[in-house]
Amino acid sequence: MKETCMTTSAIEPAPTRPAKAVAATAFAFSVTMMGTTLPTPLYSIYSDELAFSALTVTVLFAVYALGVVGALSLFGRLSDDLGRRPVLMLAVGFALLSAVLFLLPPSLPQLVVARVISGLGAGFMSGAGTAAMMDLFPAHRRAVAGTVAVAANTGGLALGTLIAGLIAESASKPLFTPFAVHLALCALALVGLLVWTPAPEHAGRFVIRPHRLRVPAELRRAFTRAVLAAGSGFAATGVLTAVSAMFLARELHLESHALAGFVVFLAFAGMAAGQLVARRMRPRIALPLGCVGMIVGVVFLAWALAFVVLPPLLIAAATVGVSAGLCMNAGIATTVEQALPERRGEVSSSFFAGLYLMLALPAIGVGLLATVIGLRGAGLVFTAAVALLAAVVAIASLATSRLE
Repeated sequence: MKETCMTTSAIEPAPTRPAKAVAATAFAFSVTMMGTTLPTPLYSIYSDELAFSALTVTVLFAVYALGVVGALSLFGRLSDDLGRRPVLMLAVGFALLSAVLFLLPPSLPQLVVARVISGLGAGFMSGAGTAAMMDLFPAHRRAVAGTVAVAANTGGLALGTLIAGLIAESASKPLFTPFAVHLALCALALVGLLVWTPAPEHAGRFVIRPHRLRVPAELRRAFTRAVLAAGSGFAATGVLTAVSAMFLARELHLESHALAGFVVFLAFAGMAAGQLVARRMRPRIALPLGCVGMIVGVVFLAWALAFVVLPPLLIAAATVGVSAGLCMNAGIATTVEQALPERRGEVSSSFFAGLYLMLALPAIGVGLLATVIGLRGAGLVFTAAVALLAAVVAIASLATSRLE
């Protein structure tokens, strides 16, 4: 299929009711991201009912990253061509379809498909939602737009696991009710987008553009450090998300779904807070500080795993989240924000593709290793690897800062 050559932009004009457009966009962003973490506190239930192993649970968690990376690779510029609103509605549509699949009687193939579709929605929303938020604010308030986008993104991730845990704790159908609520929220988000967000003036054709994700040569060193630093935080958060419910149930004998959701909520809420704090810091300070915090966080995680205690697990979740947020914001500042405008989308897609791969692959690795040495042993090996990676990146970052 040939690419569309356009002489006019599909970007929307400034809306006549910007406050409502911002609210509708932020709500849709949060609802879509909620869907990716909604199953988190429910994995122990799926594990019991369908006899899932630790490997199966980690794979089930990680496959949604394939959808995210696929959306970033194939449709990175789709909202530039079609306009923001159609792609935002497409993202929410994928989230809604995922919720419908989760409402059906569960089986492993169906759950895998639902997770991949959820990842596609998150991939579409990550790019189009952030761009749409930038469009809705004047140039001198772009920092505010970025803050709102960050809050909607990571706030949705945090709320998804917390809400699912609370609902599952009190509902008679814990594998049904959270997704029924999410389905209703998706429907509301679609209505809000349709009514309050601006329609594109000149929409192009739907074009699939598979492309190789590349980074300009002058940014590759900074890009590598940024992805490894923020990616180590994503890896730690991913493993916490994938296995914390099973660890609480099987090792600590704590069956509370609300508690399982709260542990992961701490990580994602911390990530949001870390990104906001990093906006007041220089990237060359925020990145190594985040790496040091990551080391502290995984030490607490190792403590929780080695001695099977809860308080260090809670501290680890919050510390890892804040540290990952620091690294993520510093990474964006030293890569995406430094790219030329015509390469910025490609660099951004490359950055987030790297993060989501580091979210997925270590979680699967822990699942594989758990089949050999058990969940706790696999977790301890993982914490050592993350601590080593974070230390190397921190040293490299400090050395580079001294040379500049």
